[in-house]
Amino acid sequence: MTTALFIWCSFIAVIMGLIVLDLLVLHRQPGVIGTRTALKYWAGWMALAVLFNVYIYFLYETNWLGWGLSQIRDLDGAEASLQFLTGYLIELSLSIDNVFVIMMIFEFMRVPPALQHRVLFWGILGAILLRALMILLGAALIAKFDWVTYVLGAILIVSAGRMLAISSETDPSDILAVRLAQRLIPVSPQFDGAHFLTRVDGKLLATPMFLTLVMVEWADVVFAVDSVPAIFAVTRDPFLVFTSNVFAILGLRTLFFVISGMVREMAYLKFSLVFILTFVGIKMILGHHLDIPSWVSLVVVTVSIAVGVMASLWSARFRAND
Repeated sequence: MTTALFIWCSFIAVIMGLIVLDLLVLHRQPGVIGTRTALKYWAGWMALAVLFNVYIYFLYETNWLGWGLSQIRDLDGAEASLQFLTGYLIELSLSIDNVFVIMMIFEFMRVPPALQHRVLFWGILGAILLRALMILLGAALIAKFDWVTYVLGAILIVSAGRMLAISSETDPSDILAVRLAQRLIPVSPQFDGAHFLTRVDGKLLATPMFLTLVMVEWADVVFAVDSVPAIFAVTRDPFLVFTSNVFAILGLRTLFFVISGMVREMAYLKFSLVFILTFVGIKMILGHHLDIPSWVSLVVVTVSIAVGVMASLWSARFRAND
């Protein structure tokens, strides 16, 4: 087994082990996750991301088994760690808007709070597989065609404008994919616990849980169009792209329960996300002509998120006292 294949397989095996542990041990029975508990789990996922970033540093700094030298370009430990952390924060920030869309889907489908965790789990598992395919495709295109970076940068800038135009009152039933799914998939009007399929009068039907899962996966397809090009603006290393995506996605489930009661108070956070998408889009377009250091990207992303959160909290407090 080659070094690259060994490291890739090891990472995937560890992640799958964590996912199985989450499903079969920590959340074996459906139930509502409280904000305090969700915060603990989210802190745990973030701690794992930080520990993995330490591993990234030594992996690239020491060129363990020739790993650092085998990538698209030579990276030392500090540069690789900066790229991973910046990519992780970008993906995490973009996940916030994804959380809002998932909330609308759950409200539209009237998914009981106790069952939401199961939909999120399988939705995130599907998201990881989808991101892997998109990252492999994106890496192959960028390696073969330099002009693809201009296209991806333009997609990010257009996505930023689209994010501004999206109304928070958008009804999930208006989405074409949802209307098609409702027509093509026979759906039972009733939930059957946490099951995605059920039998009614001997006929196998999808439950509203299954339709909800389809909608969540479709939402991730839409958001992946933004997030995957965004991470390629930070690093061209497929391993850093994939791992930063995976850690951000793994924390999405608990992030949902952390901010589900707060997301409507984050009035100005969307503007931060729009700024981040615009910045990374411009960075990708200028990549062939101007090298923006990784630490600059990290500062821009961190400050943008912090300003959006603080402005939103200040505005919410002002309205509450008015």
